[in-house]
Amino acid sequence: MTDQPHPYQDPALPIADRVTDLLARMTLDEKLAQMTIFGFPGEQPRLEVEGPLDVDLLRQNWPHGVGGIGRVGLYRGSRETAVAANTIQHYAMHETRLGIPILIIDEALHGLMGWHATSFPQAIGLAATWDPALVEQAFTAAAAEMRARGSHWALTPVLDLARDPRWGRTEETYGEDPHLAAQMGAAAIFGLQGRAPDHPADRVLATAKHFAVHGQPEGGTNCAPANYAEREIREVFLRPFQTAVQIARAATIMASYNEINGIPVHKNKWLLQDVLRGEWGFDGLIISDGGGIRDLERLHHVAADRADAARQALESGIEYELDDCFALLKEQVAAGLVDEALIDTAVARILGLKFALGLFENSLVEPEQAAATVHSPAHRALALEAARKTITLLQNEPLPGGQPLLPLDTAALKRVAVIGPNAARVHQGGYSVQAEDGVSVLDSIRHYLDGQAEVVYAEGCRITQDGGGWPAWWRDAVVPSDPAEDAARIQEATAVAQSADVAILVLGENEGVCREGWSRDHLGDRSSLDLPGAQEALLQAVAATGVPVVLVLINGRPLSIQWAADHIPAILECWYVGEAGGTAVAETIFGANNPGGKLPITFPRSVGQIPAFYNHKPSARRGYLFHDNTPLFPFGHGLSYTTFAYSDLEIIPPAIPPDGAVTISVTVTNTGQRAGDEVVQLYLRDCLSSVTRPVRELKGFQRLTLQPGESRRVAFTLTPTDLALLDEAMRLVVEPGEFAVMVGGRSVGDGLVNGRFTVT
Repeated sequence: MTDQPHPYQDPALPIADRVTDLLARMTLDEKLAQMTIFGFPGEQPRLEVEGPLDVDLLRQNWPHGVGGIGRVGLYRGSRETAVAANTIQHYAMHETRLGIPILIIDEALHGLMGWHATSFPQAIGLAATWDPALVEQAFTAAAAEMRARGSHWALTPVLDLARDPRWGRTEETYGEDPHLAAQMGAAAIFGLQGRAPDHPADRVLATAKHFAVHGQPEGGTNCAPANYAEREIREVFLRPFQTAVQIARAATIMASYNEINGIPVHKNKWLLQDVLRGEWGFDGLIISDGGGIRDLERLHHVAADRADAARQALESGIEYELDDCFALLKEQVAAGLVDEALIDTAVARILGLKFALGLFENSLVEPEQAAATVHSPAHRALALEAARKTITLLQNEPLPGGQPLLPLDTAALKRVAVIGPNAARVHQGGYSVQAEDGVSVLDSIRHYLDGQAEVVYAEGCRITQDGGGWPAWWRDAVVPSDPAEDAARIQEATAVAQSADVAILVLGENEGVCREGWSRDHLGDRSSLDLPGAQEALLQAVAATGVPVVLVLINGRPLSIQWAADHIPAILECWYVGEAGGTAVAETIFGANNPGGKLPITFPRSVGQIPAFYNHKPSARRGYLFHDNTPLFPFGHGLSYTTFAYSDLEIIPPAIPPDGAVTISVTVTNTGQRAGDEVVQLYLRDCLSSVTRPVRELKGFQRLTLQPGESRRVAFTLTPTDLALLDEAMRLVVEPGEFAVMVGGRSVGDGLVNGRFTVT
């Protein structure tokens, strides 16, 4: 690097001026190097290894510098990661010609995916909290841990709408509803980036992904086509992304693997240019998904080779690659096939982000500060709070004595059986590593009941041969459990249950059977939603003993548990509940925590009900022969150890003009004997419209904590944005007519209060 100061090295100058000066000094090789990542999905060497960082890998592969480096700290502790990050930046700042710092890129789907980092509940679990403020806190903590270790860019949040739970990436989403996903996604972005327009030193860049229409793939298989009508795309799938761009100001957007209307997203100019940049005014960076540019050739067959794929992606709007194709643009520029101005535009955005993050002035981190920040006591406490708020009580039927089974009375227990393949293991879901202080349900129950009751354990069966765990998410092969071994395990579990006062069965999925299916050799989608393996047989065998059963589900997608709903009195849905999940589950079972989570996604009775999302069109649920057409557990459902009542619905004014606003308020009262949380949900239906509308749509929600007997008035204001539709001419309008209002603690069922207002 030259010692002579240049304008781009002057922090007093505006960022735009610094970018212009630096860009003018760069060779084409240096520009192309800025548009790619080192050590991610390509064929180049990786840095995801233990031990000291090999800087020679950088010198040999990237003599002109590089835009970013991926996952530096995946297999390192916090101090070691900080040292490695400093080594990387020293090379970039002092051994390359222009001294351009490097963006260090990490995954942070539910906390930093790095050794010893804090692991929060999986995204689908965070969605079950219905608490955007909590989500913002969690991602603020994740950003602080990332920045302390030297990272600058999080490849999250996932804003896909999970409308086919066969899809293994359902766990990564905030559920099926566009409004809920938009609010949770915006909260995650605010947590990562902050709410100020600048980029504070303890925040990172966020990436809204996967843009777009990725969450309801054909057949529920990852990367499959998503050829939906434009109206459906705009009114449903794009809404969380529009909020991410125009409200939360996400710095980057990641293209999705799928095709729309026959055009893969990585070359879809309508989506990337016309909608994202033209209509929404997005001025951030558009990036590829890992290998997404190469897929234009090898998966979609719309590019002749990698060079052709690189050209098509660049011309369509992709500006940064998690791939290894953009280097092939050099020859195409020389041949006049690619306009270098497109490269300049992309590089200018990348450099602008580096200047905005302050990396040219201060790219180094303090290793001891990293150790103090990552997995701090405050972050661990937040992970426990998030776990408590995630847990959702699906069912709590009374026993013959008339009282619900949960919470269990410890004074009445002498022996508790804890059974199941997920009881003694900590499962965190995809995009995580083993939590430093992860605690299992079994260990937590033993700790909770220490000195009060005996705890006996049996595995019962296995979901997969290896039992799951975070390495199973990475491995290609998934080996089912051995049926003969499971039969013996079930027999043992039955004997253990018979000796106990109550049986707590911890079932569900693991990281091997619910995950991202990123290739034909690495599958993660399922054609069934039943409990995998011998778990149903285990559940039935234990229930047949006559011992009361509590079913605890640890999983990443809705499961079709019809038999359990018919025969098991108490069911807790915990999702992948994070490093503190075992503690939160034990507290909930024994009453120290009153569950208040709500389902962010519908539970179908069987896989044959798919699609089962609640906000369907009026003609979509006529029914099937010999089958109940209602969901097993609807969107928004979740019980409590207390009860809530809704009253005094008020709609002011009762009639509004098309550009007016209406305020809807209701009184919520805790009518039970315990303090508890309720999520107040507001749904709306356009009763008569020029185009078909959903039977109901979520338009507002608020999580409350109420003491016994306490009442609180909750109000929502709806604006024209909430009432608008795309008419037959695809114009966004508010049509006159009547709107039905439904407010309560779930999307359908008893307890909702109803009203109407009119648009004149």
